[in-house]
Amino acid sequence: MPATGMYDLIRANKRNSWLLVIVLCLILAAVAGAGGAYFGGNDPLPSMLVFGMIGLGIAMIGGLTSYFMGAEMIMAVSRAHLADEADQRQLHNVLEELCIASGLPKPKLYIIEDSAPNAFACGRDPQHSAVAVTRGLMDKLSRNELQGVLAHELAHIQNYDILFATMIGILVGSIALLCDMLLRSMRWGVGGRRRSSDERSGGGQAQALLLVVALVLMILAPLFAQILQLAVSRQREYLADTSGAKMTRDPESLARALEKIAADPEPLEAANRGTQHLYIVNPLKGLSETQSWFATHPPLRERIARLRALT
Repeated sequence: MPATGMYDLIRANKRNSWLLVIVLCLILAAVAGAGGAYFGGNDPLPSMLVFGMIGLGIAMIGGLTSYFMGAEMIMAVSRAHLADEADQRQLHNVLEELCIASGLPKPKLYIIEDSAPNAFACGRDPQHSAVAVTRGLMDKLSRNELQGVLAHELAHIQNYDILFATMIGILVGSIALLCDMLLRSMRWGVGGRRRSSDERSGGGQAQALLLVVALVLMILAPLFAQILQLAVSRQREYLADTSGAKMTRDPESLARALEKIAADPEPLEAANRGTQHLYIVNPLKGLSETQSWFATHPPLRERIARLRALT
């Protein structure tokens, strides 16, 4: 039976997202194993372990960088500045009310000086988090609609979505980097002498089969991993919509806010393909209603319909 209630949707989205993380880990293991088996010859286990450790080491370095410096880097790239409490009293008041209602510590509040309405959240946990809104969001939305958007972003923080997205990104990057390393090694002929020896010992056909399997995995794994990464992003948007509606008890205001943000014709100049998945609505115009595997967000009509079904 499909999940229809608010809490059912939250549980279902969390479960589906973790399943996708497991699949990405299996892809990483499969790529490393295929490369290790190919280069390992008659004794593939040591090479499989080495390649696996290389992939995990890259993931660890990227993870530490993103964990401790991710929020500052994202705000700098987005050209955001801290919102002054005296000048932006209403914005701070709305955020403080939501934090009191949800029991969350107040995140740092940033403003992006852009007339296109949009917002995003980042940070590794509720104690080290930040929310950014555009000038256009404050000018074009009502107070209740602004509250719905901020509740959506706080839900991302509350559900550890940003840290979760970082984990996914690290896995996808590790897969892509490992595949590139293996393909370059094959192009340079690493392991060719071992393959010749194997052929003389009658293992040529098995080695050729491993080559085909490894090549297929190295070509398709990064593409498949990116598709899964974007699928996770879409799942987390549904979860944040539901959690934000739970926080405000007003799903309709968030639904109206999504409609206004999507209908606004102005492009968000501070956004790019590296940060588009963070925003509440895809800031790259023309992509917010796509239903392809490469979409960063669910179709807006589906999100709005789910919100209004909760009312």
